Amino acid sequence: MKTFIEYLSEASDKNTHLEHIEEEILNDGISGAKRSVAFLRQLLQLLSSSSNRAFNVTVKWDGAPAVICGIDPENNKFFVGTKSVFAKTAPKINYTHQDIKRNYSDSPELASKLKFALDNLSKVGIRGILQGDMLFTNSDLELVTIDGTEYVSFRPNTIRYVVPKSSELATKILSSKIGIVFHTTYTGNKISDLKANFGANISSLKNTTNAWITDADYKDESGTSTLTKSETQSITSQISEIESLVKNIDIAALNSILSDSKILPLIRIYINSKIREGVAISSSKKYASGLLTFITDRFNSDIEKLKTDKGKDNKKAQLESIIDFLKRNNKTLLDIFYIAALISDVKNKFIKKMNSASKIGSFIDTPDGFKATSPEGFVAVDHLGKAVKLVDRLEFSRANFTAPKNWG
Repeated sequence: MKTFIEYLSEASDKNTHLEHIEEEILNDGISGAKRSVAFLRQLLQLLSSSSNRAFNVTVKWDGAPAVICGIDPENNKFFVGTKSVFAKTAPKINYTHQDIKRNYSDSPELASKLKFALDNLSKVGIRGILQGDMLFTNSDLELVTIDGTEYVSFRPNTIRYVVPKSSELATKILSSKIGIVFHTTYTGNKISDLKANFGANISSLKNTTNAWITDADYKDESGTSTLTKSETQSITSQISEIESLVKNIDIAALNSILSDSKILPLIRIYINSKIREGVAISSSKKYASGLLTFITDRFNSDIEKLKTDKGKDNKKAQLESIIDFLKRNNKTLLDIFYIAALISDVKNKFIKKMNSASKIGSFIDTPDGFKATSPEGFVAVDHLGKAVKLVDRLEFSRANFTAPKNWG
């Protein structure tokens, strides 16, 4: 029987909004927590060495810009564009260089890349409409040396991808004018009404030297990307612990925290601030205490900016109310953070195992040179269409917060 779990590239904003698997408890309370546990169990079965199921995975590439291209069903013309093709007013659908020049006169670099896409992707035989992430044009390719080995590299966004120059893959990439990974297929009678479907079948596309095209399908090229028996046992035990914590959490207290319009946003801001700092939840007690300090400092900063005593007193009263509430619900707060930490730990073990299969290396540019990092991650989707991101946030998300972007 085919698994319901699939790893999918992140689709456009037209399609879905994706959340991190460890934060589903904040997004949807007890239902979200149970959904995370279900995802973990399905992932365990999918990656277990004892499982007879074939991998059904796709990688989340860190490409940019997003490119939508194919045959316009209304006029049978080939077009290219970004997510702006879905704009409700004045959609930017480009059939010619002149269209691109007109629509992107304020973005010459983006216009140049779309021209490459138009010239080269129009010749590969796309019959419908596909969405992908551009990985490079030939001017983006660089030769870099890492630990004495020469690589062909490209950096479309935050992550720099590298391929050994001596490999057959590098030869194909160097001869190409454009590289793109397709991950989504659209169907419909007109662009404004298109329906997105995860996945892209590129088997019928023409193999041209000018365009290096790949899909997002996960390929186990190492033969070692299944969990060992001991790894399966260890992760099974962790998931059971998470399930027990979820079962015994105070649902009323959890709902009261999540329904508070002032507290929940502060918790999210705090979590993101710790990710920027590279701080994981090593101790739920310390993490919860840090939240109280964070909120107090934030309010005190606001209080200092107020000019009237009345305004200051009101703000102080709000702070006291929030701190008192969190202290009264401290046990549940600790449970939330501990559950999130355990889910994140299991998730990262899955990610590490899947990352071992790739022949394309990934690095982050730093002032001290290239730093090895994991690929952007994966996305899991269940049979109901619920989706969660699987990202090593301390590696990728923190870098994504801080690294300069090629595309704003």
